[in-house]
Amino acid sequence: MHKRRFLQAVACAAPLATALPHAQAAKPAAPAPVLLTVTGQVSKPNRGPLNKVVDQMMGKHGIAFDKARALTFSDVLALPATEIRPTLEYDGQRHTLRGPLLTRVLEAAGAPTADTLRVGMRAVDGYNAELSLGELRRLGFIVATHLDGQPMALGGLGPLWAVYEPDRFPELASKPLPERYAACPWGVYAIHVG
Repeated sequence: MHKRRFLQAVACAAPLATALPHAQAAKPAAPAPVLLTVTGQVSKPNRGPLNKVVDQMMGKHGIAFDKARALTFSDVLALPATEIRPTLEYDGQRHTLRGPLLTRVLEAAGAPTADTLRVGMRAVDGYNAELSLGELRRLGFIVATHLDGQPMALGGLGPLWAVYEPDRFPELASKPLPERYAACPWGVYAIHVG
């Protein structure tokens, strides 16, 4: 190849080579999967009714709704986090759990704030715990995303766990460990308000 033509070809190709990574970076990111759906009395919905094809687990658990607030892991992480250090029933040791207050999650969904409001928390295994919003506030429930600094995996306690620190309440701390967590569904994926 002629030296001058080679240099011209390289000079013309250089802008293309530098533009290519930018063009690839401009591709829209794939949407993140939803990990938590808040149904019932929500004034900030971002999705429509139950879809019998897409929402199989919710359908099998008898959950029905006409609107909901769907939250990804990033959405939950974006809320201000709180840390608690409960003694866990699985090993009798204190562990650090971190995540937003459950009341903040409900606030993000636009839920009412009355203490008498009923809140149901559904786990992936179908377990459902229901408390009043006042009780959730009093106990300081969080939606834990991390255990001892690590994200919680599906198949363990996560990826989300509705939990509080029973050690802080004498009437709960005096109970056997397994009884302290009856209202704490691990693997929580749906919350119903109302």
